[in-house]
Amino acid sequence: MPSPTDVSDLVASAAAESPDRLALVEVGGRSLTWERLEDEVARVAHGLNRLHVVGGHRVMLVLGNRLEFVTTYLGTLRAHAVSVPVNPRTEPYDLARMIADSGSRLIVADATTVASAREAVAMVQAALAGSPVPGARELEPELLARAKDPHVVVVGEGADGETTYADLVSGPPQAFAPIADPERLAVLLYTAGTSGRPRAAMLTHRALLANIEQVADTDPPMMHGDDVVLGVLPLFHVYGLNAVLGSVLRHRAKLVLVDHFDPEGTLDLIDDEAISVVPVAPAVFGHWVGRDQLKERLGPVRLVLSGSAVLAGEVMERFTAETGLEVHQGYGLTEAAPVVTTTMRGAPSVPGSVGRPLTGVEVRLVDEHTGHLEGDDPGEIQVRGANLFSGYWPDGADAPGEDGWWSTGDVGYHDASGDLFLVDRVRDMLVVSGFNVYPSEVEDVIAEVEGVSSAAVIGVEDSTTGQAVVAYVVPDGTDRDADEVAAAVRTHVETRLARFKRPSRIEVVDALPTTVTGRVEKGRLRGIERRRALGLLE
Repeated sequence: MPSPTDVSDLVASAAAESPDRLALVEVGGRSLTWERLEDEVARVAHGLNRLHVVGGHRVMLVLGNRLEFVTTYLGTLRAHAVSVPVNPRTEPYDLARMIADSGSRLIVADATTVASAREAVAMVQAALAGSPVPGARELEPELLARAKDPHVVVVGEGADGETTYADLVSGPPQAFAPIADPERLAVLLYTAGTSGRPRAAMLTHRALLANIEQVADTDPPMMHGDDVVLGVLPLFHVYGLNAVLGSVLRHRAKLVLVDHFDPEGTLDLIDDEAISVVPVAPAVFGHWVGRDQLKERLGPVRLVLSGSAVLAGEVMERFTAETGLEVHQGYGLTEAAPVVTTTMRGAPSVPGSVGRPLTGVEVRLVDEHTGHLEGDDPGEIQVRGANLFSGYWPDGADAPGEDGWWSTGDVGYHDASGDLFLVDRVRDMLVVSGFNVYPSEVEDVIAEVEGVSSAAVIGVEDSTTGQAVVAYVVPDGTDRDADEVAAAVRTHVETRLARFKRPSRIEVVDALPTTVTGRVEKGRLRGIERRRALGLLE
């Protein structure tokens, strides 16, 4: 068959070759064979056309890991439209911003997310009508300039004026004329920018398909057709969407969809479903080590993959000692669709490293003063390959340069064997349980608290979540004591920030260390935390 130019082509090929094999299994018993998956994807595409969604239009998915996420994602691509998967736990205001920014015309939600989706849609519609929702924060004019009047599709029972998913797929499957243009935009994936505000990375079919093939070219292979793959990583995240789902589509493996991670329940599922490939985030290992009969319960597993952040060495060593399973790590970014390196490219893998670049991916280290670095000097990581994004929505800002290289903002070094080690981040971004946290966003929320003069947020190593958020807070000189200030901050952030963004510890201090120009010296705060971790502070 000719090489695919559309991610949804992978489903059609799988249905033609293995129609009766199971493609997707959902906890609870629902499933789809490859033939039925192809039929559903074609029906979704036809239904989107009936709702006047055409090539280039954006369709937002506010769904957890369920069959309808997969069918709607692929059906959107089949209709030559653009999929916009977002975190189903996004607060309504932030959801409204992304709806407006992306110009999404359709919002697909289910019973657990539709209330937030309706509230967000109401904000956008009211703002477009010039009558913002009372009490709601306003949407920026530059976002409203791209906004469309969004329509809601509900998996389940819909309200008046909405379309149900059942109605969406009620028509016959429809063939779409292929468009042999791999540079067509396929997905917008929101990732926090340097300002802390989400920016949408523009991923084309070329980028997604390239990384699927690059990941496939490992020895031994990460995945093959007989594998049963754990689908617990959120599909709205690029790791779950392309590294897991994309690879399953390419290899005709079976994906077991899990909507949320439960330490005991997921272990039972691995045993019950004979799951052989387990791609997870680093936080999972902290929940699993030390559990009874861990090795026996992971008996079907042949491969364990960890990504989205670096796994703490001591946790990985303990997991391997208890199970006999090696954990393969990788380095990736949303903008690289996502995988750049893997320890499966090195033999044997080197502790602490994130491995070597995939076939077709180039990595180099640069210094802003001396240029390209050689040897083991640390530098900013730059990447080049067909898997790179086309810049940030809507105008392709900060895309790879004319020579194809793109600066990641991460700092690393190569050892003598060519393995990559991550050192730091050029920007201050934290990764908590695989999700990006920008200190500026947390600091701005803390600054809203009465009694707070200033705040600085840093990350510390955490064996469970990879990193944890720590806030240093300076009171404003009122009579409130340190405990009262910390309690007020904790109460406020619980109402304004997602759980993974909230500080795990709040340190109330008299002043923050600053430079002569007034910039907070976060390196000194990190030094305090390093000494604390070593037991050098009381």
